Amino acid sequence: MLDAHALLTQAERQCQTRGARFTPIRRRVLEMIATAPGGLKAYDLLDRLAAEHASARPPTVYRALEFLIEQGLVHRIESLNAYVACPCPEHAHGFQLLICRACGRVEELHMDEVGEQLSQGARQQGYRIERQTIELLGLCADCHQAASA
Repeated sequence: MLDAHALLTQAERQCQTRGARFTPIRRRVLEMIATAPGGLKAYDLLDRLAAEHASARPPTVYRALEFLIEQGLVHRIESLNAYVACPCPEHAHGFQLLICRACGRVEELHMDEVGEQLSQGARQQGYRIERQTIELLGLCADCHQAASA
C-alpha cells in the first residue's frame, strides 16, 4: 500500500519545483486515489468529493485528474477507466501496470527496455508514439495463493 502522506509531500515538492499549482482540490483528489486499495473511477471520485464540497462537478474532477496525470502523479488504467496513484512520480520513463483481476490491486513495473523496444519498433514502421499504456491483467501473489488453496 502506498504511503499517502509521503506521496502528497513529494507531490507538493514536485509541483513547487515545476511551478505548478497544487491546489487543495488537486491535493484532495490525489489523496483519495492514493488511499484507495485499487483504481478509482472519475465518478467515484466525484461522489466522494461532492460529499465534502457541494460545488464539485465532473469538470472539477476531470481537470484535477488531467493535471495529476500531466505531473506524473497519477496513471489512468485504460482497461478499467480508472485512476491509480504513481508510487514513484520522479521516475520519468515508461511503466507497466500489473492489475489483479480478483482484488483490483495495481502495482507498477519499470521495465524501461520494454517501452524502448516498442518505441523503436514503432519508429521503424514510421510511427511516432505519443503515449504508451501497458497493462497486464492477472492475479497478485495473495489472490493466486488463495485460489490455489
